[in-house]
Amino acid sequence: MQTVESQLQRDQVAPDLRELVLTLLQASKTIADKVRRGALAGVLGSAAQQNVQGETQKKLDVIANDILKQALLASGQVRALASEEEDQVVAGNAGGPYVVAFDPLDGSSNIDINAQIGTIFTVYRALDVAPDSPAQFAQPGRAQVCAGYVLYGPSTQLALTTGGPSRLYTLDSDGQYWLTEPELTIAPDCQEYAINISNQRHWAPDTQAYIQALQAGSEGARGKDFNMRWNGAMVGDVHRVLVRGGIFLYPANTQSNIHNGKLRLLYEANPMAMLVEQAGGKASSGVQRILEVQPEHLHQRVPVILGASNEVDEFTAARR
Repeated sequence: MQTVESQLQRDQVAPDLRELVLTLLQASKTIADKVRRGALAGVLGSAAQQNVQGETQKKLDVIANDILKQALLASGQVRALASEEEDQVVAGNAGGPYVVAFDPLDGSSNIDINAQIGTIFTVYRALDVAPDSPAQFAQPGRAQVCAGYVLYGPSTQLALTTGGPSRLYTLDSDGQYWLTEPELTIAPDCQEYAINISNQRHWAPDTQAYIQALQAGSEGARGKDFNMRWNGAMVGDVHRVLVRGGIFLYPANTQSNIHNGKLRLLYEANPMAMLVEQAGGKASSGVQRILEVQPEHLHQRVPVILGASNEVDEFTAARR
């Protein structure tokens, strides 16, 4: 088996990007230890404050954000960072070749019930603008040079791509991430979907019709049965899609706060879209490829439909 470091060398990833990835992963091990200890580490419960999104933060949100922020700012490779938990871009090393964006702890509602949570991250090449300028991150997702997430589940796993195959690694007791799936592949067809069905009444009519067709199963127009799964954390639902197929949907709806989607383009949609595409799947906003969306602001939201290529096509065709 290969360690993540040796695999990155085999993939001929540039040394400075390898160093940056290893910095991210070292921080993830610290977070994983705190997640594992849970209440014993005093990390459960509310932090009694809100982030820039207006969401009440959990203690572990704040802790994970601080761990990643400190690690990245100490790295000579990072010119700037952006976090879902931070108001503005944070300047790093003015000579750093990369900028990093991250969701320090996706699935905050799952923290206190010991369910799936994770860290999502993405890396872009730094632009020739001020280190703390939002323009550093005004790059479409196709410009990513690395994307990944760490899932803190029964085992801690890393999904990672640097432009080649999406690979899966597992953290061992020796502190190493070992390659356990050399090339993740999403089958083009599926019979499993993930969506927050409680929002059904707020969906556009074409989205409702699409989901009703899945629910009708073998007795409906689709002619086959579908299972529904929902983790309440994007990182867990997309992990399932990468490992065993399916489609994940968080479409736009009529609620004022998420009429353009709930998930953030920079911190969630783009890195997950890159991982899915490099595994043979598709990722769409419902009207265009997610990796082609031009960011307009740092905390921009976007509808997300990703996974099995033929099923993503079914959804987008239903909107026409």
